[in-house]
Amino acid sequence: MSGILFIISAPSGSGKTTLTNELLRLVPGLDFSVSYTTRKPRGSEADGRDYHFVSRQQFEEMSARGEFLEHANVFGEHYGTGRRYLEEARRRGHDLVLDIDVQGAAQVKQKMPEAVSIFILPPSREVLEMRLRQRSQAERMDSEEVIRRRLLEARKEIENYSNYDYILVNDRLEHSIAHLKAIVAAERLKRSGAKPSAEDAPVLAAAESCLLPNVRQRAEQILASFALAAGGWKNEVRVQ
Repeated sequence: MSGILFIISAPSGSGKTTLTNELLRLVPGLDFSVSYTTRKPRGSEADGRDYHFVSRQQFEEMSARGEFLEHANVFGEHYGTGRRYLEEARRRGHDLVLDIDVQGAAQVKQKMPEAVSIFILPPSREVLEMRLRQRSQAERMDSEEVIRRRLLEARKEIENYSNYDYILVNDRLEHSIAHLKAIVAAERLKRSGAKPSAEDAPVLAAAESCLLPNVRQRAEQILASFALAAGGWKNEVRVQ
């Protein structure tokens, strides 16, 4: 293992958590960085598993001590990645997965340009809206304003897709998991310096199909669907 840092970002509702959990379950040698946040737990979220839930004062004190690899403000709440996770993964000879938003990803990429960045896209605006409504009902937060705000925020995040190395359109779960695993395997192989074997060819081809230049056209189509709907949303919701 070479201590590769994998950054995974996605709009809320794109299936990022499910894909990341499956990646960690299926691929050995991967550690996960549990982010710190000042927001309250949602639904079945547990402290230390989904996030480290801390007070605003605790977060600001950690930031002042330089304990975050990155941190960002999202919807008025703070999120941050602890440096200790990267240090611990490297000591074990593991790679590290970061589940962070586009603000945090930009910060990490600036500090560590060798990091591998992966952006997960919903197949369409309609599918994302359906997933957000299902999540809101499960969290007992069936608020039209919250859904519209998240859709507007999704559009803003998707506009940053071209800053990522890989784009994964999450339209079929098993297919998406296979491609996410392929990206990790391809990057490990590339950085090991080993010569690819014939058995590596399908994995490398799957990873290559997710490279930004090969997915740009579809990503633009998905982004365009958000742009077409945005005109009506702006009149309904004031984004904070």
